[in-house]
Amino acid sequence: MSGPPQQARRRRPVLRWILLALVLLPIIEIAVLIMVGRAVGLWWTLALIIVVAVAGTWLARRESSRTYRELQQALNSGRMPADQVTDAILLTVGGLLLLLPGFVSDVIALVLILPFTRPLARRLLQAVVASRALATVGGSPAASAGRSRRAPGAGTVIDGEIVDEQPPPWQQERPPQIDR
Repeated sequence: MSGPPQQARRRRPVLRWILLALVLLPIIEIAVLIMVGRAVGLWWTLALIIVVAVAGTWLARRESSRTYRELQQALNSGRMPADQVTDAILLTVGGLLLLLPGFVSDVIALVLILPFTRPLARRLLQAVVASRALATVGGSPAASAGRSRRAPGAGTVIDGEIVDEQPPPWQQERPPQIDR
């Protein structure tokens, strides 16, 4: 039985990771800022933070425009825009991380934004979402482990014949027209 209590239990680990990240990220950022500040000095550290933020913002805007154009092309051609939608999510998260002061969040943001590292992040995000979707659809992972996985549409095929007593509307006889 996969009711709301099991769903809540599955969400708790994700929420714990998010809470842990929210607590640890500022601590790690401050430690890295102090180390960089001691190594290169206060003014160089501030200059680096500003340069990385400006360059990252420019790059995020450029990549967002490119991703939007690719999304429009995919929709116009009738293709499923899964990669473009995933890229838009990654660019949004990367742009938000660029708003945070610090080097660790900037490095993570650049991994999500740079065109040559984003495909790796895209595959990782798509794999995580797919595994979560399969776990949600199939119940708990432990319950679905015993079931065999079948490809979509690979169900039982039953041959049959459709028999209808009434002819289709275009073959029905029309009542005679009465002239008035």
